[in-house]
Amino acid sequence: MDKEPSMDSVLWRNRAMTLLDRIPTPVAVCAADGAIILANPAMAAEWGSAPGALRDRNVLELFRPEEETQVVRIVEALRLGRRSRYPVAVRWEAADGVRRHGELTAEPVSDTADEVPGLLVLLRVLGEDTAPAAPETTAAATPSEARILALLATGATTERAARETGLTRDGVTYHLRRLTERWGASNRTELVARAYALGVLVPGEWPPEVAAAASGGQPIG
Repeated sequence: MDKEPSMDSVLWRNRAMTLLDRIPTPVAVCAADGAIILANPAMAAEWGSAPGALRDRNVLELFRPEEETQVVRIVEALRLGRRSRYPVAVRWEAADGVRRHGELTAEPVSDTADEVPGLLVLLRVLGEDTAPAAPETTAAATPSEARILALLATGATTERAARETGLTRDGVTYHLRRLTERWGASNRTELVARAYALGVLVPGEWPPEVAAAASGGQPIG
């Protein structure tokens, strides 16, 4: 039978929540996939909303990593049970319309070593982003994404794509989620169709072949 939480634990939890609300640094507690569980007012203020409105949003939808490989490395490290602080350089457009750049620091947190960790995410704002905004290129796909798409076009499962690209299953899922968001696709079949339509995969080739512009010189096999 589960034990009722003690008055002391409830008291300390309430104090921790109060402290989190008062911290001027933007902070969020996230699930391992980046989905926000709770955010403090400073984090919500970056988006002109209340803390509760950020729940279930993904931090990678709010902040754009300068290098997506940074995020893949974190996913891989968590998969292997490594626990450390992971900095990610990010850019975003805040609620006031000003583009900013800064650093997200993600630190795995859990009650036990065997438990799948959540992430304590802190944002350090470094200043306004004065660089010209990068043009939106909906057809863009990284070499890793293009290789995954070519494998999906053959009917490969996530597990097979992970084996053949040297990624973990979570790493493949991360790339597919980013492609889905970027292209507005509703499923994997549509992702593959758009890859052909956008020139990421070469039409009329079997087995599916990555276009030279998307391959980065890497074979898909």
